[in-house]
Amino acid sequence: MNPIVLVEQLSKRYRIGARETNTTLRDAVAAAVRAPLHRLLNGKRSREETIWALKDVSFEVAPGEVVGIIGRNGAGKSTLLKILSRITKPTKGRVALNGRVGSLLEVGTGFHSELTGRENIFLNGAILGMSRREIERKFDEIVAFAETEEFLDTPVKHYSSGMTVRLAFAVAAHLEPEILIVDEVLAVGDAVFQKKCLGKMNEVAKAGRTVLFVSHDLNAINALCDRTLLLHKGSILMTGPTHDVTKHYLDRANKLYSPITWSPVTGLDDSEIHLNKVTVEQAGNVTAVVSCREPFTTVIDYEIRRVVRGSRFFFILRNSKGELILTTSDYDLIMPEAANRELGRYISRVTVPGGLLKTGAYYWTLGVDVAYVRIVFAADDVIHFDVYEPEDDTQATRHERVGAIAPLLQWETTRLTNGEATNEAGD
Repeated sequence: MNPIVLVEQLSKRYRIGARETNTTLRDAVAAAVRAPLHRLLNGKRSREETIWALKDVSFEVAPGEVVGIIGRNGAGKSTLLKILSRITKPTKGRVALNGRVGSLLEVGTGFHSELTGRENIFLNGAILGMSRREIERKFDEIVAFAETEEFLDTPVKHYSSGMTVRLAFAVAAHLEPEILIVDEVLAVGDAVFQKKCLGKMNEVAKAGRTVLFVSHDLNAINALCDRTLLLHKGSILMTGPTHDVTKHYLDRANKLYSPITWSPVTGLDDSEIHLNKVTVEQAGNVTAVVSCREPFTTVIDYEIRRVVRGSRFFFILRNSKGELILTTSDYDLIMPEAANRELGRYISRVTVPGGLLKTGAYYWTLGVDVAYVRIVFAADDVIHFDVYEPEDDTQATRHERVGAIAPLLQWETTRLTNGEATNEAGD
């Protein structure tokens, strides 16, 4: 059987600070005007630094196969999907797609903001090569799935991100593409909608269509995908049955990813506090993937270069939807000695208890302030980590609950009457 997706020696190079290759007449004219001005102002071209987001990636996908793609941020997952969706051109290599592609990579992908939801449904169908009659046949089903009936004739630019994702997924999944490509964007939706989308992708797969699915949620990957690719630094580190690949990823996470080191920002070295390193640790190991069952600790390595009286270190935790999960600071327990740190190097640790967070991707924002006076500095999303659920977790369904966290809380029930007394009262 011929593959429906064929990727051969695919590589993508980006020039840091440079624009993508010109693709329109307007871009070409702008480049022609910009080039002599650049040479006039700078005398010569600045040296460009390049990075390879993908390097010699090759794989095949058979018709009807459901393939997961996992790996840390920066591994090349989104770049790969953008090339497969023909949004970005590869630097080297080739891609052969033998079927219509429906993709959902970013909020609003493929939508025209000035058009209404109704108009965008027909526009996307036409892009996929469908006739108006084919689109009309699916129209009611799309609208019902997206739950956007009352906003159908409102321009998409007025939609919330959640509404946009609901409609975009409904369009991508229902207009019968042979290949459905879905990135982590589903995390924008609520828990009920995410479950609905996973059910639809499973339905699409059972109908014999091909699905490529990127997610940090290893439970969703394990539940949906037959085979998975593990990307690391732009290359395929492993491919095979999903449970084998996700287990390898979890087992080797500590070795695959070095401690996260702060890269100094211009001017930060001259500030009162210099941040050296931030790491996440579990069971004594630096890691980027933590079990939801066990506590884990975030460690800050920093220097006090000028004493800041009343200083407070704080963390803000958000999930991949951008939802605020919790805040904490070293004032949670009164620590006068922390508020007036003298000059020197320090290590601060904060531990999150096990059984609190749901599975998925999380981001710490770190800051230092003088309460009610000023922010000394703040570093958004300074560290990212993934929370996973062990395969033998007997409380697996707790992660499907509505809500940002999923603690197992202690319940106590006391029987106040016996069965005989209750029956008598009911007679």
